[in-house]
Amino acid sequence: MLKPKLLLGCNFSDRFNRLLSMHYTIAGPFEVSRIDELLSASVDARALITKAGLASNQEIIDVCPSLELVACFGTGYEGIDLARALERNLIVTHSPGANASSVADFAIGLILASTRQILAADRFVREGHWVDSGVVNMPAVPGLRGAKLGIFGLGAVGKKVASRAVAFDMEVGYHGRSPKDGVPYLFLPTLEALADWADVLVIAARADGNNRHIINQDIMRRVGTSGHIINIARGSLVDQMALVEALEKKTLAGAALDVFENEPNLPERLLKAPNLVLSPHLAYATIDARNAQEDMVLANLEAHFHGLPAPNRVPFVSD
Repeated sequence: MLKPKLLLGCNFSDRFNRLLSMHYTIAGPFEVSRIDELLSASVDARALITKAGLASNQEIIDVCPSLELVACFGTGYEGIDLARALERNLIVTHSPGANASSVADFAIGLILASTRQILAADRFVREGHWVDSGVVNMPAVPGLRGAKLGIFGLGAVGKKVASRAVAFDMEVGYHGRSPKDGVPYLFLPTLEALADWADVLVIAARADGNNRHIINQDIMRRVGTSGHIINIARGSLVDQMALVEALEKKTLAGAALDVFENEPNLPERLLKAPNLVLSPHLAYATIDARNAQEDMVLANLEAHFHGLPAPNRVPFVSD
């Protein structure tokens, strides 16, 4: 019996490739610019395994006539045109929650790095400014005890950020489409109200076509001159140039970004912005989280190719 053929939209781990090859014929990844090679490989491909943020996803999907399933590695699926997938009866799956703990841990690290100026303190020492023995020459900053943490998007990641923040004696509030049952945190009815309330605003919402640059100049102004913004969701949610301006004009105390609008290409002005912590989209990147996401993709593939409903279908497509 022939193994079902899969296309890879990008590179994955050796572990994942080995497990896939046990049950499937795998091809790729291919550069979309090498269209002849891609067309040849895509004729009988029945599934695409990819990451949601890749610009090439839709082009690959469009040239795969036999495609049945698009398996997104990770919780996001914003790079997939769901309406067009529905027209073709494609199943779209993802791996929700698998990396939530890793992302939440990293979010707390970014909160500490931004509010406590950890990178600035490192530079302070390395550059020889700590000249008075036993005396700290950097100015004191507000601590986290009693600070208000606002979370935009109380999903799997947001809930874990909240529980970790409570251990730092922070107050927690959140905003989403509706209040969550069974959580003890303050619900704010609008994003504007959350920004007005929060000392630290963590962005943990899912990106879609309706919330691009939702963290705009007005939201930054509301967070205020002593406030911090942390993004561990998707870069499209934040107006990066508005953020740069807020940091340059000191209408915002600090920010930390793990995600960006056009990764990995960052504008020079963003790289030079003051009081900004940057990391290369690695909040999810722990071995446990990677393995868990791979296992969820494998489970989705196995169910589909055995004629069963994939356990982690994107709701819009599976309805």
